[in-house]
Amino acid sequence: MAKAAPHPAELLVRAVRAAGISDERLLQAVRATPRAAFVPTGQQAHAYSDVSVPIGHGQVTTQPSLSAMMIEGLELSGDEHVLEIGTGLGFQTALLARLAADVVSIECLPDIARQARRNLVREGIRNIELRVGDGSGGVPDRAPYDAVIVSAAFPEVPAPLAEQLRFGGRLVQPIGPGGLEQVLSFLRTATALKQRRMLTPARFVRLRGRYGFPS
Repeated sequence: MAKAAPHPAELLVRAVRAAGISDERLLQAVRATPRAAFVPTGQQAHAYSDVSVPIGHGQVTTQPSLSAMMIEGLELSGDEHVLEIGTGLGFQTALLARLAADVVSIECLPDIARQARRNLVREGIRNIELRVGDGSGGVPDRAPYDAVIVSAAFPEVPAPLAEQLRFGGRLVQPIGPGGLEQVLSFLRTATALKQRRMLTPARFVRLRGRYGFPS
């Protein structure tokens, strides 16, 4: 008797595990979050492949295994207040929402943010607050955060993002000029933002805004 084909989401779980992800809570979040609900119409065929897909404005989604590496670098236990810079269409936001107490996510492109909001509402994900604005400045009125994840590149961590992180909080960001980065994890100490380790090399779009590259 032929074996049944695995569910498409399981293929993505396997790809994420093969990339070195071992956090079982994170793997279960990938399994439980239908990526097909977070890609543009016409891209569903690629939803469960470990690839980026275009979303307009010259932007692409983050590759799922790369999102997973960055999320794992936050070391979430389930009770964190998280800030996400760069919502995209909401897949990474949905993963964070399954792994933390709540998520504040900010997206600079209004039409992309509208699509993300529709996607998240449709999937019943409610422990998120989605803002439209300049992510380089964070969301100060909801600070401090236990964890911050930045899905765009800049040569350093913008000062507002470091300041909005509580002592003992973790931050993950691609550090570089945009197009060739090192994704680094940081820890906020009482005196500084301390680099912990390099998670992976990657390519990201530039972080634009008041505390990033010029728009």
